[in-house]
Amino acid sequence: MLSVNCAGMKNIFFFLLILTTSQLFGQLNIDHFIRVGETRIQIGNYVGAIENFNIVIRFKPHLPEPYYFRGVAKHQLEDFRGAIQDYNTAIEIKPFYPDAFMHRGLAYLQINDYKKAIEDYNRAIELDPNNAIIYNNRGIAKISTKDIDGAIADYDKALEINPKFTNSYINRSNARLMKNDIRGAIKDLNQAIMIRPHFASAYLLRGSARFELNDYASALRDFDQCIKLDPGNAYAFNNRGIVKQKLEDFKGAIADYNMALQIDPTLANAYMNRGIAKEMLKLPGYNEDYALAARLDPKFAFNPQDVDYNSLAQAKKKANQSTQQNPNPPPSNPPPNTPNQAANTPKDQPDKDSNQEPKKETKEERERRRLRLALSSSENVPTAKKEEPTDGRIQDKNIVIDLQPVFMLSSYNKYSTDFERPQYYNPELETINNYNNYNPVITISNKSAGDLKEVFSNQILFFNEKIKINNRESLNYLNRGIFYCLIEDYSNSMKDLNKALELNNSNMLAYFARANCRMKMTDAIEQVKQTSDRIKVPIKNEANKKTETVVETVIDYADILSDMTTCLEKNPKFPFAYFNQAYVKCKMHDYQGALDDLNKAIEIENDFAEAYFNRGLTKIYLDDVEGGALDLSKAGELGIQDAYNIIKRYCN
Repeated sequence: MLSVNCAGMKNIFFFLLILTTSQLFGQLNIDHFIRVGETRIQIGNYVGAIENFNIVIRFKPHLPEPYYFRGVAKHQLEDFRGAIQDYNTAIEIKPFYPDAFMHRGLAYLQINDYKKAIEDYNRAIELDPNNAIIYNNRGIAKISTKDIDGAIADYDKALEINPKFTNSYINRSNARLMKNDIRGAIKDLNQAIMIRPHFASAYLLRGSARFELNDYASALRDFDQCIKLDPGNAYAFNNRGIVKQKLEDFKGAIADYNMALQIDPTLANAYMNRGIAKEMLKLPGYNEDYALAARLDPKFAFNPQDVDYNSLAQAKKKANQSTQQNPNPPPSNPPPNTPNQAANTPKDQPDKDSNQEPKKETKEERERRRLRLALSSSENVPTAKKEEPTDGRIQDKNIVIDLQPVFMLSSYNKYSTDFERPQYYNPELETINNYNNYNPVITISNKSAGDLKEVFSNQILFFNEKIKINNRESLNYLNRGIFYCLIEDYSNSMKDLNKALELNNSNMLAYFARANCRMKMTDAIEQVKQTSDRIKVPIKNEANKKTETVVETVIDYADILSDMTTCLEKNPKFPFAYFNQAYVKCKMHDYQGALDDLNKAIEIENDFAEAYFNRGLTKIYLDDVEGGALDLSKAGELGIQDAYNIIKRYCN
């Protein structure tokens, strides 16, 4: 009896040892993922950091840190609304979290919600009263609400805490310029330059301030120094051109404008300035420069002959656009404001109608947003050459904006590493794959199969033989129909899929496959007709666009929707049918219907990244920019990186 008890105790001890070890191992893994995530933020791998924190949140949803750090990563990708959501969760879990309040305040500031930004900064200061960065950022929010004196007081406090905080000197100089204290602004810029002698933007700002005092020689030296430190600064060349123009060195001014436009072909100011200089020298081409300036910026759509070049600085000051502070990793020490337009005070006064509330989108701005979303390029408008980002800020890369493609019944070689494995799994496939003995493997994916057409053709030969042996088995025809569709032999695919349904009309995947085959056939017809297979969310009521004639494809759309409806009748919880149905409705310009289908797809599959992406685009078109941004944020969080580019271009 004693030996049995000892054995039992040993077993219990061994079990507890295993349990404790695995729990400790799990904890160590979680700590490891957090550390790796933080490191990825520090080195600029923000997408990788989000992936790490997703894992931590899945297993430890009650920790505040992973939400906070994931918010920081989203913040760096300029997904400000997504970042705010994560900061919210971190603060709900840990109400005394000054960093979360500070960074949420910065995110609110960057979407122009100044009231909430100031509230967050107030709370952050209560929790961390000796943090110069919080005072500096609250000053930026206050200046945006025209509380210039309050902003200066915050910058003073930041500099009292940290006398070498160059950001606060730069921002206080902006505030003093707003009060027309130009000499005080120059004094602050002198301090910033003493602390950071190689700070190119400080020379640019000081040069602009000296220009306001008509100290052209000093302004010229500052712009020269800025260009020496930052040869790719288009604003510095443009501003130096204005000084030269003021000194009647029109040829030198034109040379500088040419350099500015070589760096940034979209700088409207430089076209206007160059046009004026050309006209003064009676050189050809000034009308073309005026026209380009007006097209790039409607503020320049006036008669330049009515503007004396000696008054150019004042005219351009009225046309100035204010800039926003952008966080750089690590975001605890964001850079100062940089000028957005040349020959102006570095930061203009905020909109008089802001009244501490986010600026609402006008009807004209909304239509321009839709136009940008609808068209992949614009005619006769110069564009700045953009290099692909190499610092992890993937929101800056060039992309073509399309809806995520439909999901198809597809296949891959189970021994191959070339074909990306599908993200989603569906139990209905088990019947087919069991019948095939998992060779070939049928899957659901919206990824291209690449160079597998030869493999797919061989699979067709395989099922030819199976059909010879048993021509009454529906799954043989379904399999062969799938592979015919994958090699783009849509006619034979339709014959096989029809036969599969004739033999067994209860197989929902057969309806799904036939709907997709019909969709591919329709796309092929449209590609021939329109020389384009891209699907965009187009501009609504575009005046100069002819109505598309799609008589030949209307029936195909109806048949596609009919098959999808039958598929969903047989399985109402099949998210891919809702997703594909929404895609078809977008083609038919039924955006509200598409939105309803995408809602259902996401309700069934909570982590359906492609559905969030397409719903985000659809919401933006339907004027729900806030909702669209949050959906795109979720799509980015789930791995679709292009979402961050769209958020930056159309939501911020």
